[in-house]
Amino acid sequence: MLEEMLQQYEATIRLAAFCGVLALMALWEYLAPRRQLGISKLLRWSSNLGIVILNTLVLRIVFPTAAVGMAVFAQKHGWGVFNYVPEPYWLGVALSFIALDFVIYLQHVMVHAIPALWRLHRVHHADLDFDVTTGLRFHPLEILLSMVIKFAAIIVLGPPVLAVVLFEIVLNATSMFNHGNVRMPATLDRVLRWIVVTPDMHRVHHSVEDDETNSNFGFNLPWWDRLFGTYRDQPRAGHTEMTIGIHTYREPRVCAWLPGMLLLPFTGEVKDYAINRRSWPGEGKD
Repeated sequence: MLEEMLQQYEATIRLAAFCGVLALMALWEYLAPRRQLGISKLLRWSSNLGIVILNTLVLRIVFPTAAVGMAVFAQKHGWGVFNYVPEPYWLGVALSFIALDFVIYLQHVMVHAIPALWRLHRVHHADLDFDVTTGLRFHPLEILLSMVIKFAAIIVLGPPVLAVVLFEIVLNATSMFNHGNVRMPATLDRVLRWIVVTPDMHRVHHSVEDDETNSNFGFNLPWWDRLFGTYRDQPRAGHTEMTIGIHTYREPRVCAWLPGMLLLPFTGEVKDYAINRRSWPGEGKD
């Protein structure tokens, strides 16, 4: 009964959660900003939110049932680990949520590691400022790729529908949260970093410096970065002085204008960008 209701009202629940979190983060950014923004907010927000609308339309056309529909399909056909292994419902939901988050971490590492996929993902990193809308800014082709990967994970896992709905809502909410241009007490940040990816933790990932960009890949749970050695505590230049974006893309007409964002994967070359460049050129030398 619960899962039928979730399937029926999933779009409404997700939209309400999206609007609520976006409004709260925008208010927090206004009341306690972490950094001074350098690009017109009207330009960036119209482009970043515009690509969200475009992505939503593309997903609804290509994958009308989205991840929840695939979870229902897998459940009906008995596909996936959790449809074969008996476990308490709550445990299946919790383990599925954690497993899906790990898949997203691996996906994030992959789009940095493979040049062709980095071309898509650099649309996200080319934002010249860092705020709540950065967490929503992804090229439509990357969104489609992400959904295909989720489908594959759902087929393998066979997660409860509730787990998929919760994961989609929380992932979207935490992406807006950890991209927020918000200030919080350092003590609170240190505690929260053991539970969820915080804005100060993820901001390091948006540095123009390659070794900092290739760290802190987590979007939701922070454990994977610590476990696999991709965690970096702070940016070298500090949060207020660090430069956000990509060295080779600094023009607002490319980085903050919707047509430029959509064309970005098909312009220029990707070269000398290896994921193992996690050390600063001066480190480790006598």
